[in-house]
Amino acid sequence: MAVAQATTAPGFDCRKAWAETLEQLAASDERIVVVVNDSVGSSNLGGFQTKFPDRTVNVGIAEQNMVGVAAGLANGGRIPFVSAASCFLTARAMEQIKADVAYAGFNVKLVGQSSGIAYGELGATHHSIEDFAWLRALGPITVIAPCDAWETAEAVKWAAAHDGPVYLRLSRMKVPTLDLPDRTFTPGQAELQRSGTDVTIIANGTTVHLALEAAKTLAEEGVSARVLNMHTISPLDTDAVSAAALETGAIVTVEEALDRGGLGGAVAEHTSATDPVPVQRVGFPGFMPTGSIANLFEEFGLSREGIASAARIAIRRKGA
Repeated sequence: MAVAQATTAPGFDCRKAWAETLEQLAASDERIVVVVNDSVGSSNLGGFQTKFPDRTVNVGIAEQNMVGVAAGLANGGRIPFVSAASCFLTARAMEQIKADVAYAGFNVKLVGQSSGIAYGELGATHHSIEDFAWLRALGPITVIAPCDAWETAEAVKWAAAHDGPVYLRLSRMKVPTLDLPDRTFTPGQAELQRSGTDVTIIANGTTVHLALEAAKTLAEEGVSARVLNMHTISPLDTDAVSAAALETGAIVTVEEALDRGGLGGAVAEHTSATDPVPVQRVGFPGFMPTGSIANLFEEFGLSREGIASAARIAIRRKGA
């Protein structure tokens, strides 16, 4: 049985893995450039700017211009990584992302930093919980939410080599590294973290380690929970979702995002059309109150017990 173990201390900042990997790639590929909105520091790109000052474009606080500049650079043969706080990148520049990147199909890599509710106490204006729903609607963009530092590095490498638009969703919250032997990263292909037969928990990003903890709680109750790391929500691994539906009969989705339109919405859309089973969606219901990250996660069920509770409901529903 595949079982991933999360190393819980001290946790790693995925932004460090992203920056270090990008610097390594840029050293051997002069086409790689970064475009930022006065966010060199918050994007951990100080080292990149020092090493490659001529390949660091800081447009200031002008997100629409930032994406437009990146599209122009891509059209000229460069590989631009656009890095900014996810809430500003995906909201302020949505028209440019739609028209200049997705519709044009330009080779732009969008990197949303401090996604989800990583800004905590700064409140709803700085939370980025709608980005999955917005960007999943733009089919040509591959949408990836890495779950740990290793997966972040692999996603950056893949994005740099991939010819097409990509959105990488990174958090500034420290997360455990998942200890799973012989890991490989393949966009559009879910990673089995734990085998199970009674219910499947599908998570991504910062919530994968919480899903694994919930599976342990359920195991103590005699419930066998499968855990999938669905790092790519567009394109969705529909084969893995169908297998989960057919083999476990109940699904729980967990995401640091809206509970509709993103991962949960994608899974529910697929299962309702092909393999109808109960789907419990764990996420945020809408604009979030001001509060600490820990308190907001706990209040809205993004916790070991909250996810386990959703799994119990899903199992009861399949037996109804």
